[in-house]
Amino acid sequence: MNDLSAGPSAAVASLNDEARDPIRIRGARQNNLKNIDIDIPTGELVVVTGPSGSGKSSLVFDTLYAEGQRRYVETFSPYARQFLDRMDKPQVEAIEGIPPAIAIDQTNPVRTSRSTVGTMTEINDHLKLLFARAGELFCRGCARPVRRDTPETIYAEMTQRAAAAADPRLIIAFPVDVPKNFTEAEVRQLLERQGYARIHQREGSRLEVVQDRLRMGSAQKARVVEAIEAALRVGNGRVNVFLGEESEPSPAPEAKRSKASHKTWRFSTDLHCPDCDIHYSDPAPSRFSFNSPLGACETCRGFGRVIGVDYGLVIPDESKTLAAGAVKPFQSKSYDECQDDLEKFAKRRGVALDMAWRELTPAQQRWVIGGDEGWVSWRKSGKTHWYGVQRFFDWLETKAYKMHIRVLLSRYRAYTPCATCGGARLKTESLLWRIGSKADADAVLAPERRSRPKAAQWTQEELAALPGLSIHDVMLLPVEKTQAFFAQVALPAPLDEATGLLVGEIRSRLSYLGEVGLGYLTLDRQSRTLSGGEVQRINLTTALGTSLVNTLFVLDEPSIGLHPRDMGRVIEVMKRLRDAGNSLVVVEHDPQIMLQADKLLDMGPGPGERGGEVVFFGPPE
Repeated sequence: MNDLSAGPSAAVASLNDEARDPIRIRGARQNNLKNIDIDIPTGELVVVTGPSGSGKSSLVFDTLYAEGQRRYVETFSPYARQFLDRMDKPQVEAIEGIPPAIAIDQTNPVRTSRSTVGTMTEINDHLKLLFARAGELFCRGCARPVRRDTPETIYAEMTQRAAAAADPRLIIAFPVDVPKNFTEAEVRQLLERQGYARIHQREGSRLEVVQDRLRMGSAQKARVVEAIEAALRVGNGRVNVFLGEESEPSPAPEAKRSKASHKTWRFSTDLHCPDCDIHYSDPAPSRFSFNSPLGACETCRGFGRVIGVDYGLVIPDESKTLAAGAVKPFQSKSYDECQDDLEKFAKRRGVALDMAWRELTPAQQRWVIGGDEGWVSWRKSGKTHWYGVQRFFDWLETKAYKMHIRVLLSRYRAYTPCATCGGARLKTESLLWRIGSKADADAVLAPERRSRPKAAQWTQEELAALPGLSIHDVMLLPVEKTQAFFAQVALPAPLDEATGLLVGEIRSRLSYLGEVGLGYLTLDRQSRTLSGGEVQRINLTTALGTSLVNTLFVLDEPSIGLHPRDMGRVIEVMKRLRDAGNSLVVVEHDPQIMLQADKLLDMGPGPGERGGEVVFFGPPE
């Protein structure tokens, strides 16, 4: 029997005497442990080492962590405990003074592709809040900023534009749409009862009703602001300012005036682009999360990819000709009729049957895959037009209730990037919001490498001129570049206290990832593709970011997969956790970590039956 003890740590002066009582283990017999009695001090960094199979994991994980986790789960109600993993009581006579325990090991339990580095570290949660509070919206049609206008901002903009245009005569108007169950005469009669007798122009079913006519150089501010407020009130938050004289339009179609014939300044109090007439939803944190139905792409449901036909599997050998069986699924006896149809229609089309697939023109390859443009349906044109490989698989999908059809389809399916979001996982509107300035963005990401939403009608020049980065751009950056971006990001003033806290939390969590040597990862990296060492270090930084105190952290060889030059960073992170009032018990063999420990526990002297005893317990010196 071993009876060893250690005094309280002097490194955590903020803890009271009761919290610094040691963890007393009596009679530990788990696996090959030989009735060990030991007092492990709290508030210190304790490294457990020894030969493989000497009982390190039996003491640290199967005894110490298991009992700490079991007692923590027992504090919940019986209803809550049924949803939590419960560990068996270890073979030990008594354990006293053990705090709630958290195990940070090398196992990667994540199997879903929804979990990423950003979600594991909770940086995504802070990013979606930041974009909802400080993001700037740009129209998907014209790439101009979309802001909420007020009478004061509209007046300031009108003053500036009028001065640049030599103070022209302005017509302040508001749009009124004629409902389908009303005639234009009835709408105009209702407007006249409210005092609006002049119509500047009409376009389709929309009337531009005159609110006031003036020149900014001679009109008083009170008059202009009053006209703007009245136009916004009646025009449902929209006001249009025309340059030039108004004229009463004739109801005859040939006398209608085109809106394009006037230079117009358009304003709106909603998130609405007046030039493109596109309305946008108010920003909410859930709109920037691919794990929320509000923000996730409707096609891929937030996964960023869809399962479909991989034509690389359909035509695996591009050196083959169509006659020699380039289209693999047509070569079976069940579907050799499709091969006959392909050869028959290819001769009519003039597509060479004796030419290798790679030598066919892109148009000819598209015809083989997509079929004839005049194809309507199987009943109407199934025998007169080539249906194409794509429609062949669409037909197979209708028969997918049969087992052999599902087996056939599985041979030619693969995951491909979502065509709607381009792999960004989010809806187009969520990708239109950006944070930062152009200088901030240029410092970390070249304009030609920035992502453009699929539904946005931006040119490459317009995309390069936009300030800041979208949330997808931030996700694709390495952590070290993301950290540099947020270190100097320019956000719109004035910033409230909550936004400042968000930026500070993002910076701190990114710095933690860099400190443990994970600056090469991207926030969009799927968790299931990470190595055990990467998962352990990410969990370590997550624990540091949560600011837990009086907690027992159990680590399993955090130095695995880490370059020796980065070892000091991991040690500093563990010391920060210790200095915050936590206890760390680390299973480790690396000398650098062993020498930095407050206490060193050596298990042995050998593996298996020859182990399970405490060989040494004390300071590493």
